[in-house]
Amino acid sequence: MHPTVKAARTAGFVYLAMILVAPFSMLYVPGKLIVRDNAAATAENILAHETLFRLSIFGDLIGHVIFICLSVALYRLLSSVNKHWALLMVGFVWVSAAVGFLNTLNDLAAVIFFRSADFLAMFDKAQRDALGMFFIKLHTQGIFIDEIFWGVWLFPFGWLVFRSGFLPRLLGVWLILACFGWVSLSAIAVFSPVYYEAAFRWLQPVFFAELAFMLWVLIRGANVQALPAQTV
Repeated sequence: MHPTVKAARTAGFVYLAMILVAPFSMLYVPGKLIVRDNAAATAENILAHETLFRLSIFGDLIGHVIFICLSVALYRLLSSVNKHWALLMVGFVWVSAAVGFLNTLNDLAAVIFFRSADFLAMFDKAQRDALGMFFIKLHTQGIFIDEIFWGVWLFPFGWLVFRSGFLPRLLGVWLILACFGWVSLSAIAVFSPVYYEAAFRWLQPVFFAELAFMLWVLIRGANVQALPAQTV
């Protein structure tokens, strides 16, 4: 197998691993356990399914590790196009992972409050539940911050794909559009959160760019017969 094709397939499999892990921690578990604006019900759900909630925390951490591995796999694939842009891509991913690792502490803090440790006896149950819900919401706000980096790393990634010559240019353009989509979504979350859910639905088509890239490199690999684009 040609080294470029092998690098593309490797990146695709790492991407697949991340896409399989992320929905469990970010969508399934929060949707099942967290009741919006109801601290008591959320505390009851999390305590009744604490193992599931802790699995989502661990899955979140594993997802960030996979994200770092993905950046390395993509660097191997695309650094020959332009090393500086490839390093910028990797740098944004690592910052995103760092923000994500730190943000996970908010969910762990919520569990501590919900479990009512002895040193929290000064707070009554309603106060502990409210504080736990505060950290759950803080975790959500941390995700909104991280969405900036989910976006900006896609710009050098998309540009490298566009200039590569061995991957479809359309994928590169799509990834760049996804960059602006995530950054816009993060801005909406900060300035006009009431419109966040509607904006997320409207922006869904651009967010499928990463899924399209993953499927392309898994199924088609890389066109090694094409001449690589001239680097800048």
